[in-house]
Amino acid sequence: MARGLAYVLALLLWAGGAGACTVDPASTTAYPGSVTVDPDTRGAVSRAWFDNPVTRYRHFVLGREHEPETLWVDAIGNQGLCGHALTLDADHVFEDVAPRLADLDGDGTNEVIVARSHLSQGAQLAVYRWTGTNLILAATTPYIGRSNRWLAIVGAADLDGDGAMEIAYIDRPHLARTLRVWRYADGTLTEAAAATGLTNHRIGEGHISSGIRACDGGPEILTADTNWTRLIATRLNGQRLAARDLGPWSPQVLDAALTCS
Repeated sequence: MARGLAYVLALLLWAGGAGACTVDPASTTAYPGSVTVDPDTRGAVSRAWFDNPVTRYRHFVLGREHEPETLWVDAIGNQGLCGHALTLDADHVFEDVAPRLADLDGDGTNEVIVARSHLSQGAQLAVYRWTGTNLILAATTPYIGRSNRWLAIVGAADLDGDGAMEIAYIDRPHLARTLRVWRYADGTLTEAAAATGLTNHRIGEGHISSGIRACDGGPEILTADTNWTRLIATRLNGQRLAARDLGPWSPQVLDAALTCS
């Protein structure tokens, strides 16, 4: 009932043009800390968040007893639609800290990037696309293949300068500790490169400790090494990931490095 009322409110809020098209996450049961805003976009999908926590997937990797099943976007469509919600089927949850927004195909509309998990097959990377009237699943990576196996997303960027966007994540940051980079092109995801010995999450933490920076020399993926003692910068060169040691690891050092300080 609450979700239905929130959706009606979303439709009523569209009045007076695109600038008025917005839904307050507080009008839904927005999952704490999951609201992502793109301050630069003026087109569709400028904000996204998770909603409706459920307890059907008992993994607890993010230190919580429930995971959201609904993804909301603020999206301006060809009929003035605003505030669209997509709810997963009973076999899936969104097992992530927040949606990520990036225009992966260059059409001026952000795609939504999330980690979602299947009850028996574990996590996969999923990309959702706004069509103007609906939020649809555009592309996914394969499931890891086993329940309670997870991936922690780093971010999205054109990592090798070829004009196509890549998405980076750590596959099983507590087990495999493998950085994987997938290229998004023509509505599909293709694995571009992988490297072991890297991580970005500790079991029970509600945040992911990594990011992509753009300093001199091109984009770099910042993560920790396996033992959480060193800060590692990794670049995509063709089909190869090249890593370099930036010094001792700490959250403060990571924050400074992400701002090129």
